Amino acid sequence: MANSFFQKISRAVAGRSRVDDDTLDAIEEALVESDMGVDTTLKVIDNLEARVEKDKYMSFEELVSLLREEIAALVPDTASVEIPKPYVVLVVGVNGVGKTTTIGKLANYYRKQGKKVLLGAADTFRAAAVDQLSIWAERAGVDIVKQQMGSDPASVAYDTVQSAVSRGADVVLIDTAGRLHNRIDLMNELTKIRNVIRKVIPDGPHDVMLVLDASTGQNAFAQAREFARATDITALAVTKLDGTAKGGVVVGVSDQYNIPVRFIGTGEGMEDIKAFDKQNFVESLFNAEDLK
Repeated sequence: MANSFFQKISRAVAGRSRVDDDTLDAIEEALVESDMGVDTTLKVIDNLEARVEKDKYMSFEELVSLLREEIAALVPDTASVEIPKPYVVLVVGVNGVGKTTTIGKLANYYRKQGKKVLLGAADTFRAAAVDQLSIWAERAGVDIVKQQMGSDPASVAYDTVQSAVSRGADVVLIDTAGRLHNRIDLMNELTKIRNVIRKVIPDGPHDVMLVLDASTGQNAFAQAREFARATDITALAVTKLDGTAKGGVVVGVSDQYNIPVRFIGTGEGMEDIKAFDKQNFVESLFNAEDLK
């Protein structure tokens, strides 16, 4: 990939015989260009500066190794989720980030693990949202609970978890409206949904998963900030990570909001989703093969 993360770093230190302020400035610029965010970038640079101060000269390989360690330290470990039955996930995110697609992929992911999956179409605000989720449910081979457009989202969520209990579902994925025009309205709606879920499943929802599009750069940070203000986000699913050039979004958002990344989407296909592995992800950022 011509504009990979690794190549940005390579260009930043090319031809330099030692690590100096100019080198660190160049690395800082490369990190910002990779959408890591200013705050997280400055953390990395400050830590890197403190470590190289002990050794005025180091090779490119040594510098990259230190940088890899610093970045890995900023990404929260993905907590292993002990899946209760049913495991209820409330999926949030603005329209256009791949929220519905991610739900469909997750439905397929869990079904292939032998789980009985049920979807809840609680995004009753946007035209065609219910229809789109129904198509994904059919593709994934799972059931869906839905009502007419304009119905009360909390009512859909309540019907969904009730059906999950009666049908013996293992995993419940509930879609929500993807809008942020009024944070108070969003907070009230999500709180209402959470409350009705708890009438049926007292400890639900077990995850509130925010879907972000890695290709939107700084918009992803703004979305994370607004949703974090509106509700307690417990996990991230990051879409469109089919390359490493914009992988900094994953590092920056998870660091700044201390939210673990649970899944990453790498394409448009049903199978193009995988559980996030921090070490593999960080290694992929520094994979020299991306230069080819």
